[in-house]
Amino acid sequence: MRNAIIGIIIGTVVGVVIGATFLAPRLHNLSTSVSGERIEHLSPPSAKAVSVETSAPDISWRMASAYAGSLPQLGTLASRVSSEIWRISGGEMEIKFHEPDTLVPSAELFDAVKSGAVEAAFASPGRWKDDVSAMHLFSSVPFGPDPPEFMAWFYFGGGRELYDEIYHRKGVHGVACGIIAPEASGWFRDEILTLEDLGGLKARFRGLGARVLEKLGVEIANLSDDEVFPALESNAIDAAEFSLPSVDFQLGLHKMAKHYYFPGWHQPSTLFELMINLEKWEALTPMAKTRVEAVCGDNIRHGLAEAEATQFAALKNIYATGVEIHRWPAEIIAALEKAWLQVAAEQSKNDKDFKRVWKSLQAFREDYSIWRELGRP
Repeated sequence: MRNAIIGIIIGTVVGVVIGATFLAPRLHNLSTSVSGERIEHLSPPSAKAVSVETSAPDISWRMASAYAGSLPQLGTLASRVSSEIWRISGGEMEIKFHEPDTLVPSAELFDAVKSGAVEAAFASPGRWKDDVSAMHLFSSVPFGPDPPEFMAWFYFGGGRELYDEIYHRKGVHGVACGIIAPEASGWFRDEILTLEDLGGLKARFRGLGARVLEKLGVEIANLSDDEVFPALESNAIDAAEFSLPSVDFQLGLHKMAKHYYFPGWHQPSTLFELMINLEKWEALTPMAKTRVEAVCGDNIRHGLAEAEATQFAALKNIYATGVEIHRWPAEIIAALEKAWLQVAAEQSKNDKDFKRVWKSLQAFREDYSIWRELGRP
């Protein structure tokens, strides 16, 4: 949540909006484009572009995406998997990108992969329902680790072993396939000054963060991604969170609400995954598995670097539309963190997998804090 790059962005671009006089000139001199918007939809190259001739791929899978291919980061990372697996395999392997809801409804992706109705899906484990609620801890941990710390735990602190164990019991194999910078905290119609201002609000939030807000009196609206803009436009909700500034700006959320809050306490890291039917995964050759892992590993590098590089331009564009950018008051942050610990305790009591994952993450973070305190300036 407090990684160095976000600290720089917020300190120089966002934080001083609340009471400052030197932020406006910086944001006024803005670029009119967000670099994340320049990314084009990727698709497998033509047969002429492939280094080896092949009449048809040896492996051809359908990949249902939870995100539109044109959406910065979320969708472009999904479509990038499709193009890169084709390229790295020389056309021998195809994981074909499909837009949301064209193969199966997005809400049913987990079950579709589990049953084999589709071979693969690109999404985030924070989307899944209570039957795999422990998986939320692999994507959207309120007040949790930033991307470097999260990856340290996932790859070297026992996280991946738990991730594999839980998914394999469900007939699914997951491959970490993207990670992005902390999200914004959300869009609000009115400025929030005190805890009392949160009470009675109706907001679209997802995952564990939604349960935290419920503790503070917020009514949660369970809306799909494509319902968020219309709900704000029609005054059906008072607030909504979606994603990073670069994504939020392209969606036009700044047109519907004029108060934009940071930091993204509910989602300091967002993991994306390539979910694969377990039988399909186990049938792959070692070479094919290595190709999938390599493409997804590179997607992590690409996604995080791109996310960090594109947010300040998006913030400038958002500020230029008249949006007020805020940091949460300390009182509210403290209340949110207290509520989160209550939610984590309740979830641990009700779900043994959640308890195991949460215990593992807490233990790792306690040890990691030694390095964080000594290694960070």
